[in-house]
Amino acid sequence: MYEEHFGLTRKPFQLSPDAAFFFPSVEHKRALSFLQYGLNQGDGFIVITGNVGTGKTTLVQALLADLHDDDLAVGTIVSSNLREDDLLQMVAHNFGVPVRDHSKASLLRDLEHNFTQQALSGRRILLIVDEAQNLPSESVEELRMLSNFQQEGRPLVQIFLLGQQEFRTTLLSEGFEQLRQRIIATYHLNPLSEAETQTYIEHRLGVAGWHQRPQFTDDAHAAIFAFCEGVPRRINNVCDRILLYAYLEELDLIDAKVVDTVSNEIGSEFWGGAQPSDIATEDSSKPRAAEVFDTPEAPLEAVARTMFDKANVQNRLAALERAVDGLGHNIKPEIAQIREELSFLRVMVEDLLHEVRSMSQSTSESSSKSKRANL
Repeated sequence: MYEEHFGLTRKPFQLSPDAAFFFPSVEHKRALSFLQYGLNQGDGFIVITGNVGTGKTTLVQALLADLHDDDLAVGTIVSSNLREDDLLQMVAHNFGVPVRDHSKASLLRDLEHNFTQQALSGRRILLIVDEAQNLPSESVEELRMLSNFQQEGRPLVQIFLLGQQEFRTTLLSEGFEQLRQRIIATYHLNPLSEAETQTYIEHRLGVAGWHQRPQFTDDAHAAIFAFCEGVPRRINNVCDRILLYAYLEELDLIDAKVVDTVSNEIGSEFWGGAQPSDIATEDSSKPRAAEVFDTPEAPLEAVARTMFDKANVQNRLAALERAVDGLGHNIKPEIAQIREELSFLRVMVEDLLHEVRSMSQSTSESSSKSKRANL
């Protein structure tokens, strides 16, 4: 929407990772060096951790963008609490190994055969596991077992593990000694500094063809850093909204006042009817980004309203019922059963909405009583 207005060639602050926007901060350059070192070793595990939104996935994409595809077979898994059998099937799918039955032994044998053939063809196997903190301990152990595959004394598989900070705790826990011994490089990504935050914003704008329009004042950059605390994904979210706001308000200069307006709008949206001052920092009336973006416990009514508005459940149900009615009177028994199920589902949705509203009202009343008690 705003790209053409400001003469940009693409959206500069998209949330999805894109190696083209990789920003070599001090932290990211160090982490990239660790990845390059580990990849050159061709062995063991490389672990990169960092809090939500610090750029772990983009970092790996930047690494892979410089590699020769002919020399490397890469598989990527985004973990979603995968049990060990499901994890192995995901690995097989990534490398084109058919899952012929549910036998774990046969699947491991097929994987080893595939990896051996790749090695004989001069290709190395790299498995990237993102969101590794979600893996059960048994699945992490299964990854270690995959690293046992060898051909003429050389490992067939190298594994990158990307995870949030709590994954480090998992690796240090009892029972992971053998895995820890196979980690050849590890790095924890920290947020950007205030100076790097400004450079990061200008870097992404530059990649998108920015020609100083709109302009960001120094106090705007300082306000963005204060709100986002140097976390790249939060910066992307806020700056995207700032550019949209500037477009709608026909602004060519973005100052701290604009940043404050947008950050408070974002805080209000994420917290429903709560005022930003209710979730303020000690030194500011602006909501902290960690509370806005990282806290899963937004008010129930706001969450439910967003979910049902987006899905438009009731409208979809009504459309389905009209479609079924349009089939005529000589409908089959199966269609009649569908109508019954739709009616039942409608009742369930209405009951759920009623329950959510009741819970939200109860929460609001408790909060009000608590505030009056503190006065």
